[in-house]
Amino acid sequence: MNPDDIRFLRLALGLGRRGLGRTWPNPAVGCVIVKDGRILGRGTTGLGGRPHAERVALEQAGAASEGATAYVSLEPCAHHGRTPPCTDAIIAARIARVVVAIGDPDPRVSGRGFAALREAGIAVEIGQCAAEARYDLGGFLSRMTRGRPEVTLKLATSFDGRIATASGHSQWITGPQARRWVHAARARHDAVMVGAGTARADDPSLTVRDMGATHQPVRVVVSRRLDVPLMSALARSAKEVPVWMCHGPDADAALVDAWKGLGAEMVPCGLSGRQLDMGSVLNELGRRGLTRVLCEGGGALAASLLSEGLVDRMAGITAGFAMGAEGLPGIGALGLDRLDGASRFELVEEAALGEDILHVWVAGRPAEGL
Repeated sequence: MNPDDIRFLRLALGLGRRGLGRTWPNPAVGCVIVKDGRILGRGTTGLGGRPHAERVALEQAGAASEGATAYVSLEPCAHHGRTPPCTDAIIAARIARVVVAIGDPDPRVSGRGFAALREAGIAVEIGQCAAEARYDLGGFLSRMTRGRPEVTLKLATSFDGRIATASGHSQWITGPQARRWVHAARARHDAVMVGAGTARADDPSLTVRDMGATHQPVRVVVSRRLDVPLMSALARSAKEVPVWMCHGPDADAALVDAWKGLGAEMVPCGLSGRQLDMGSVLNELGRRGLTRVLCEGGGALAASLLSEGLVDRMAGITAGFAMGAEGLPGIGALGLDRLDGASRFELVEEAALGEDILHVWVAGRPAEGL
């Protein structure tokens, strides 16, 4: 593949990233229509997954699409959903060539999009920038192949891994640039998740603020017995910004009804011992369409996710001071007695955020596209 193909495909990937956190349950796809080195149309998947990126780009390009190349981050759909297949639109536009980063594992699409295009005489090329596309679309790929969203565990800690003093004081461990990064991360995820302890102790709103955001992530609270105050910030705003309460089968029926009355969606989940089974929680979230979840604590929830191998990415923001052993740890007990029992993550990004350091890690290989 020539350098121009890679350049235009990476442009499509960049367009797709603009939709992260806004398109679930559909993937955040980008598309660019190019002819003779000139860009005719650009498209990003719309809010809520419609319209698809290919249709947006084709509409911009209009009749000039004939004989052009379409660069797409994910295999175009070939099934009838709420809209006709994108393959039909590409064929009707008389596109000559389609360059795609990865295939779509959705069984309604998988390979069928490529086959439909080839049957129509369109040249199809697959596989360039595949690793980048899998990283960007990891949440969608995870939901399609594992039935659950991709989970990013975010921890803002002191140099020695503490999230609060012994008295519970935690504002502010990191500086304003780090906090702005967190708001941007929330905007790129379908949902922000916390445990009941964090919801009680911090009374967070978990919204995207001070960034001109017009779309908010779902706020997910993991609380077996729904023991979160009904006058909390989350409860008071549940009718304006979605709140999903993940609870156990033994939650008080009166509390279930109370949270419903406040506007929250109730998500019953299974138990593992005396705690909610986090695999069950994530499967329920995936069944409801979520693809990318940002977990912001607390320590017990982080430990549960890590111990069950359910953390796909870790994003740490480390401040340049120490609290000492009496401070509260960012991650609860994992029960490890040997280092070879710990899950290892690979560093993929590091950057300075003012006086703090960001480091992002991934677990193993991302979910595969075809």
